[in-house]
Amino acid sequence: MSKFKVDIAGIDTNNLKVLSNDEMLELFKRFKDGDAAAKTEIVNGNLKLVLSIISKYRYKELDMNDLFQVGCIGLIKAVDNFDMSYGVMFSTYAVPLILGEVKRLIRTNSSVRIARSIRDTAYKILKFKDEYSTVYGVEPTNEVIAKNLGINEYDIRFSLESLQDPVSIFEPIYNDGGDTIFLLDQIADTKANNTDKDMLLAMKEALNKIKKREKDILVNRYIIGKTQSEIAEEMNVSQAQVSRLEKSAIKNIKKLME
Repeated sequence: MSKFKVDIAGIDTNNLKVLSNDEMLELFKRFKDGDAAAKTEIVNGNLKLVLSIISKYRYKELDMNDLFQVGCIGLIKAVDNFDMSYGVMFSTYAVPLILGEVKRLIRTNSSVRIARSIRDTAYKILKFKDEYSTVYGVEPTNEVIAKNLGINEYDIRFSLESLQDPVSIFEPIYNDGGDTIFLLDQIADTKANNTDKDMLLAMKEALNKIKKREKDILVNRYIIGKTQSEIAEEMNVSQAQVSRLEKSAIKNIKKLME
């Protein structure tokens, strides 16, 4: 990891200790036996994990010290709730909790005003996801969330997306080595009413010609709005396989539409 400096009183973040897996296991055993000092060592030995997560926000107008502090809150929660019987590395378990606290701070400070009812639904979803991840070590799918909270999958997606940071219309969203496609290029001009109906018909025909598995992935990704991880879990395959199938499907669609 490249060095990323955050000024914290009494701590040199460029020279933080990193614990080995054996050291982590030994410290967790001591901590579970009631050794409070072991908990402090675990937290201090994982501060670089917090730094690596918040470093992605370094170019935004955010207070890195605040992000580091809330990231540490997530780290402490992870230490308190981690169970070695989960069979996963501590970092795998801790990252979602740390990232959750960081994103929560960013949402709270957002200049975009969101309807209270939507915000409450989103926080209810996030709380359930945190609790579910703590118990099972993985994030729940939208289907699981919908069943437990009594809301439909569309409302889940809508509520969570409403809390995301605003994106510039000049944000690059795709580049295959040639011309970059920006978000602006994907926004229809409804006033001009110049939707390319021929292209839509060609795309519909192309979708019906590709393999069913590829079509299902494209529908889930770009119409329903599921993540690759959610699709991978439903198909009982790896996320990497879903990613490869998605790229193959897009490539085949392009060929059929030429």
